[in-house]
Amino acid sequence: MESLNNKVAFVTGGSRGIGKEIVRKLASEGAAVAFTYNNSEEIANILAKELSTPNVKVIAIKADNGDAQSIASAIKKAYESFGRLDILVNNAGIAVLETLPNITLDDFDRTIAVNVKGVFVAMQTGAELMSEGGRIINIGSTAADKNGFPGTSIYAMSKAAVAALTRGVARDLGPRGITVNTIQPGPIATDMNPENSDFANMLKTTMALGHYGTTADISELVAFLASPASKFITGTSINIDGGLSS
Repeated sequence: MESLNNKVAFVTGGSRGIGKEIVRKLASEGAAVAFTYNNSEEIANILAKELSTPNVKVIAIKADNGDAQSIASAIKKAYESFGRLDILVNNAGIAVLETLPNITLDDFDRTIAVNVKGVFVAMQTGAELMSEGGRIINIGSTAADKNGFPGTSIYAMSKAAVAALTRGVARDLGPRGITVNTIQPGPIATDMNPENSDFANMLKTTMALGHYGTTADISELVAFLASPASKFITGTSINIDGGLSS
């Protein structure tokens, strides 16, 4: 893999879980990174300080992915700090897991605001500032293609929208050499989704590999799609799910 030296990345929702590992991986590849957090200011600042070196700067910016002005301002602030933008990773998202009778309109609106509108605003703002040959990587979900259990309807809808949005924006930005792709994780071990639970044990039986993935599995794929080696891959959704969807 070619290095990301002298590249600048912006990652939404980068203070914990998959986002944290993405920030860590991009910084280790030599990219300067700005990432957003919503509530965990202390954790975010500790991460930024930990990853910053004399050659690689990492900064944390408070932003709500469900607020269009907030996310647009955060991207512009990062651009002002670093003077360029090469890589945009839309990782921030929420999951409301309720069956149809229990879903409120507030649940619906917030899911769309964070998981779809926030991604759209970030891509629109980022593309305006992005260098030729840039990279946009959206973190979706295998739920976009397959709902394995009740209660995932509006979450799955939002991730299917991201996949469709990715395909369209890839066409829009292709003439500038900017690639746009979606990574669709399956079961990944995080604090919010532990690999040792009754639900996890059930889910493992439906997977070809029979075990959860790690946040590093996702970050490795992000780093590849952010690199020059991926220059002919665009407009696609890549499942990384241990064979859940096979």
